Amino acid sequence: DVQLQASGGGLVQPGGSLRLSCVVSGFTLDGYAIAWFRQAPGKEREGLSCINTSGRTYYMDSAEGRFTISSDNAKNTVYLQMNSLKPEDTAVYYCASPAGWGQGTLVTVSS
Repeated sequence: DVQLQASGGGLVQPGGSLRLSCVVSGFTLDGYAIAWFRQAPGKEREGLSCINTSGRTYYMDSAEGRFTISSDNAKNTVYLQMNSLKPEDTAVYYCASPAGWGQGTLVTVSS
């Protein structure tokens, strides 16, 4: 049974940081790439970053320079470190793979 469990969201002040985690089960990270997406209220879902099975990372413009994706294969976990957060980063963040989607974790950036 494939599952992706995203966590780590919460309320953070502008300029702050959060680290999101995506724990996968039912497959291993050397089998599928993992990507992070987000969906802000009233907006379409957008891709942020991806890490492939070789550990190579990719970033969309909205994530480049502030977000860092990484993986711990021993823990079957992919992380998204988010720094210098802005109010416009407020969204539900999802992790996904070709095998399925996680349930999302809410990030709210507000003072």
